Amino acid sequence: MGTGSRRRLASNRSSRPCSGLSFARAKKKEAATKTEKRWRPGVKPSFRSNREVTASPTFFGLLGRGGAKPSKKAAIKSKKEKITKKEKIIVISPDKNEESKQASCSRSSRKKITAFTSVLTARSKAACGLLIDKPKELMIDIDAADTEDQLAVVEYVEDIYTFYKSAEQSSRPHDYMGAQVEINAKMRAILADWLIEVHHKFELTPETLYLTFHIIDRYLSMDTVLRIDLQLVGVSAMLIASKYEEIWAPEVNDFICISDRAYTREQILGMEKAILNRLEWNLTVPTPYVFLVRFLKAAASCHRDEEMERMVFFFAELALVEYSMALHSPSMVAAAAVYAARCTLKKTPLWTETLKRHTGFTEQQLLDCTRTLVNSHAVAPEGKLKVVYKKYCGEQFGAVALQQPATGLVKELMKTGK
Repeated sequence: MGTGSRRRLASNRSSRPCSGLSFARAKKKEAATKTEKRWRPGVKPSFRSNREVTASPTFFGLLGRGGAKPSKKAAIKSKKEKITKKEKIIVISPDKNEESKQASCSRSSRKKITAFTSVLTARSKAACGLLIDKPKELMIDIDAADTEDQLAVVEYVEDIYTFYKSAEQSSRPHDYMGAQVEINAKMRAILADWLIEVHHKFELTPETLYLTFHIIDRYLSMDTVLRIDLQLVGVSAMLIASKYEEIWAPEVNDFICISDRAYTREQILGMEKAILNRLEWNLTVPTPYVFLVRFLKAAASCHRDEEMERMVFFFAELALVEYSMALHSPSMVAAAAVYAARCTLKKTPLWTETLKRHTGFTEQQLLDCTRTLVNSHAVAPEGKLKVVYKKYCGEQFGAVALQQPATGLVKELMKTGK
């Protein structure tokens, strides 16, 4: 066979299809080559990612599309790679630091929500007037020490003073000086100064003194009185009050003597009857003394302050002399006396929450009455009507009238509008 025929035979052999076994081997080799090119253990995947990704079954399905199934060795190798990869994934999974960051983020978000809610609550309280910058002062139970005392009637004391507050308005005298023809405020002040001295000499109870002036003012607001009968009204009013309050009341002859026999027995008894008929025999009325007892208890709070008590009664008796004070309610006069005493003695605070609750008055409401009382204290040493001042300059009353008047403090309080 020549050289040309041999070449043709070789070319014909190469162009003819191979047998089944050789073709399968060729295909197998071709598929292995392609797989090796597309995915090798040492080569990273073509896509980018921060995390290491494991090959999913879908991903392996894509690899096997172009050729025959991989050999057993390749399959075992791929299984080992899967297991290795899975183990690596467990190790590389989000660590504790990341979890703590997420937890802290959630906590911070919760904190923000709580803070925002508290801000809204605070704003709502401020809008309603409930937000108070200063710490609330504790309310003291002034009746705690008297729970075992049956005479203190702790169970009913609040109701009793609520009734007094309403009753004082119905028995309150109006401004009567304009209707009086022969008497004026100065004459009333002279009568008051003398009656306080008579009360002190007779050693009567405080209740008698305050009821006497309440009877006088109520009667003068209902009837016109001549100048010559003004002292007679005062004597008869004290006789009525003594009979109502005292155990051993002074007799009519005692009042005749104390008035230097200016009036007869018949005149005093006649005026007594006229006053009682005009007042319709209604003598059970609240006076400043009724409220003084309660307000002093609220002012003392925990312990009794004798100096404070004497100073309060000093201002309360100065109020009896002033006609303008008779136009205020008895509870306001009593509260103003307590406030004036606290200003004079420089008590701090000047007005407590306990006093505000039990008196029913604020500092602003009491400033006008307090100014009148403090001014009376300031002019008392040089004034003509000195009975109250001299009485409270004595040792029996602790010489509280000698205290420096609180005119400057009250003026400052009125300027600031406290």
